[in-house]
Amino acid sequence: MEGNRDESERCFHLANKYLSQGDLEKAKKFLNKAERLFPTEKAKDLLERIESMSEDDSTQDNKENQEPYSEGLHRRRGSFGRKSHGEEPTVKEYTEEQLVMVRRIKKCKDYYEILGVEKAATEIELKKAYRKLALQMHPDKNKAPGATEAFKAIGNAFAVLSDEGKRKKYDTYGPEMEEANHRRQTYRNEFEADISPEELFNMFFGGGFPSSNVYTHHTHRTRQHRHYHHRENVSNDSGFTLLLQLSPILLLVFLSLLSSWFVSDPLYSLHRSGKYDTERFTSNLRVKYYVKNDFKVDFKGDIRRIERNVEEEYISNLRQNCWKERSYKENLLWRARNYADARMYEKAQNHPTPSCDRLQSIYA
Repeated sequence: MEGNRDESERCFHLANKYLSQGDLEKAKKFLNKAERLFPTEKAKDLLERIESMSEDDSTQDNKENQEPYSEGLHRRRGSFGRKSHGEEPTVKEYTEEQLVMVRRIKKCKDYYEILGVEKAATEIELKKAYRKLALQMHPDKNKAPGATEAFKAIGNAFAVLSDEGKRKKYDTYGPEMEEANHRRQTYRNEFEADISPEELFNMFFGGGFPSSNVYTHHTHRTRQHRHYHHRENVSNDSGFTLLLQLSPILLLVFLSLLSSWFVSDPLYSLHRSGKYDTERFTSNLRVKYYVKNDFKVDFKGDIRRIERNVEEEYISNLRQNCWKERSYKENLLWRARNYADARMYEKAQNHPTPSCDRLQSIYA
């Protein structure tokens, strides 16, 4: 018996090969031969698994007895990558684990069970569960039969449970509400996702997979109802947003008008204008300033205080202008030194600074 071990291993590998190609009969033939030559646990387990698959296929055939034989054979063996009896075998595009996950989700009727979370799950836990399942069930990644329906179920479950209002109604009525015929239409509208599973997936992952034709079914009545409310909400929101955007401008206009009503014109100006055209001089520094024509009539205060304000403003302006003049002169001197230009340096030395000279004369 021990001498048959190598031949038994060879038969086991051949059985695996035919199993991957979808040929269950040849796989069973070589597994039985391997068991006769040298019995092993792995060969026995694989043989039992193939027999259980054969039983599932026979049950499927009874349900689909109206289909042509060629279509039934294609459907039964499609999960193993074999298209038909006469065609070349293809490589299986999904794993056994993916097929088990799809079948589990399709059997679930409760949204919490679909996502694999507790009823008291937080928003973070819902998002975490959705991300994990959506990546595993996306039809562009999972090629197992029924992956599209499972992906739809995951997206619809998350869309309902992540909406606070829909989740409360779902927790109140639950899946049992579907059995109530007189309220079945309300159930569908309340517990239906507002966006397609593909759109929801792209919101989370930014279009991590190519776009597929996976959409949640919406009734015509539901579409019209949502379109009307969406248009009404957009109109109200746009008007409110426009008002918020214009509110700073309206506030500035109001404050400007308010200031014009309560703030009076200044008593003097250092520059002549249409309103200030009467020339005057301060008694101390002989600074020229201008007032209105009715200055003597309207003003009954202290003229010395006004002249002191005039002189302070005049000296402040001289200081600012003097600083600018000195800065410009220093820049000219620096350029002359940098270029070693004696003529330019002499010109910079003689550059006038009238404001500084006027200040010097006042301080002297």
